[in-house]
Amino acid sequence: MEASAESDLIVAGVGGLFVGASIAEKRGLPFVQAYNVPLTPTAAFPGVLLPWLSLWPRSISHRLSHSLTRQVVWQAACMAGNRARMETLDLPSAPWRGAFEREVFQREPVLYGFSPSVLPRPEDWDARVHVTGYWFTDEPDGWIPPREVVRFLEAGPPPVYIGFGSMSQKEPEATTRLGLDAIAATGRRAIVHAGWAGLAAAATPDDVLVGGSFPHVWLLPRVGAIVHHGGAGTTAAAIRAGVPSVVVPFHGDQPFWGGLTHTLGVGTTPIPRRRLTATRLAAAIEESRR
Repeated sequence: MEASAESDLIVAGVGGLFVGASIAEKRGLPFVQAYNVPLTPTAAFPGVLLPWLSLWPRSISHRLSHSLTRQVVWQAACMAGNRARMETLDLPSAPWRGAFEREVFQREPVLYGFSPSVLPRPEDWDARVHVTGYWFTDEPDGWIPPREVVRFLEAGPPPVYIGFGSMSQKEPEATTRLGLDAIAATGRRAIVHAGWAGLAAAATPDDVLVGGSFPHVWLLPRVGAIVHHGGAGTTAAAIRAGVPSVVVPFHGDQPFWGGLTHTLGVGTTPIPRRRLTATRLAAAIEESRR
């Protein structure tokens, strides 16, 4: 509330949806929704959390899947903050359902940060809804790539990048070993991103580099294939880099983006994490360079 005291409007995406809407409601400010996944119902494609719900008649099943997706998003957003909404903001308890139909969500533009070349804007969206193109972050000012990474990239053909972003792993060493076995089977080099997923290995061969976090805008155009979880941001960065994806979706919107990359011809058939094996991953990596 203090930070918004001099604000003219509130902009929020999925992560700040509940807080943003509640503060906008309390202060009487315009509330602009800004997402990198589609949440506006349409008959053109299914909801991002239910991409399999594409049954005849699709005009009905697709809209149903969007309604269910929005309800899941709202429930996840409001559960943690409803007490603060009532005790701090002195507002009524958040509605259990139908929040996206409330006035605070209906007055202002809805912005979608994905490319219309990847996911065209549906004709049945109203004029408030804008597909703006991807929202990328540039390489940080003054950032210098680590020497060992530059040397590795220059020492041979473009490696395969393996990284699962923020997806947690119950057995990170086993997942890393699976990836290394797949790379060995293909005879290719690899950069394995340790990252939040905890991917690590005590010992790796000379043609594999285990590293930390690097700007996607710098690294991804320099690799030969990208094995990733299919998050909206990583998918966008891979498409921008012009490098084929091997998507291993875990949950959420990842199966949606994984399926879309395959449909567009910029990625292999997604391999759900529960079905991932070294053999399947090696086959997908080989397919990615054809």
